[in-house]
Amino acid sequence: MTVEFISVGTEILLGNIVNTNAAYLSERCAALGLSCYHQSVVGDNEERLEDAVRLALSRSDILILSGGLGPTKDDLTKEVTAKVFGKELYEDEHTKERIKDFFRRMQSGEVTPNNWKQAMVPEGAKVIDNHNGTAPGLIIEENGKTAILLPGPPNEIRPMFEQDVAPYLDRLEPEGIYSKMVKICGIGESKAETMIADLMDSQTNPTIAPYAKTGEVHLRVTAKAADEEKAEELLKPVVDELYRRFGDKIYTTEEDVTLEASIVKILAERGLTVTTAESCTGGLLAGRLMNVPGASDVYQEGYITYANDAKERLLGVKRETLMKYGAVSCQTAHEMARGAAGTAGADAALSVTGIAGPDGGTEEKPVGLVYVGCYVKGHVHVEEFRFTGNRDKNREYAVARALTLLREELLKN
Repeated sequence: MTVEFISVGTEILLGNIVNTNAAYLSERCAALGLSCYHQSVVGDNEERLEDAVRLALSRSDILILSGGLGPTKDDLTKEVTAKVFGKELYEDEHTKERIKDFFRRMQSGEVTPNNWKQAMVPEGAKVIDNHNGTAPGLIIEENGKTAILLPGPPNEIRPMFEQDVAPYLDRLEPEGIYSKMVKICGIGESKAETMIADLMDSQTNPTIAPYAKTGEVHLRVTAKAADEEKAEELLKPVVDELYRRFGDKIYTTEEDVTLEASIVKILAERGLTVTTAESCTGGLLAGRLMNVPGASDVYQEGYITYANDAKERLLGVKRETLMKYGAVSCQTAHEMARGAAGTAGADAALSVTGIAGPDGGTEEKPVGLVYVGCYVKGHVHVEEFRFTGNRDKNREYAVARALTLLREELLKN
């Protein structure tokens, strides 16, 4: 079955609030086995909202609207949807009593007349009690189409969805959607997609969808099945095939595991320590490692050596090296990595030196030129990269490449 979302509210269109409801509903409906092909945002305008509702119902089985159920005149979702379904509104005594009780519990005094607008419901609609606010949710069914109306505040829509809407949708679509996220580093998106083109061309269930991340490619393998056990039977052969093709470029199949977390795990398992020596990335690399719980077991100290003097004084980079080859060079990155490991007494070290931009580049050494050095137990390997983004992107890619290089060198050793 197909589901479509309409988020109602001019404040969303203007960017005054972030539309977190759409992301939440997308994820939850996908897990329930529903296919979503369209989403939209409509302001508090009756004509445009009616057009959006009619269009959505023409192409989707289920329509979920969030927002526009409040007591004010510009809250039009219920009225417009009822009009499209040809339903009259009536005052629901049960909802009216719940509104009274809500105001009593909140000690808000007398209920203002406009709040009774929220007690008006379309004939034949199923009412979903709101335990965190005054506007009830509604389910309208007619001629094989369903509209589910939910309040906008996240602290109201989410409990309502979990308690009442999810079970209702689960009955409509008994099959669920289950996924494995295969995370790959050290291979670009184009190459990764080429390596699985035959699998994607012939896919039915499960399916593979690639996502490009900074310095990584994630492949979401998704299966539709009646239960988790059956889904695992469908997912396993595909994931196994991806391992055959990508090998140790895959660093995890866990949704929440990051590249840096996988590296910290390798270091901890082997009883190794690591340090960092950064120039153009200015601490971003150390920050990625420090974000991992338990990183203090493998990382004790690091260095930000932006100036040449700091590279000499803290890392032991030779002045002759800096004079002859420059701070941005393979030779300097090599000495930074080795020097950092020696100063920190670490088993492994990463060094980064480059020209992040927007200024400082030359024809010989353009903006985006970065050298990454990796020291592991006496061996140093340096790689050159030429990035083409802005300053922030160049620094982010440098960090991602450095982490990938460290992982590769650790696996070699």
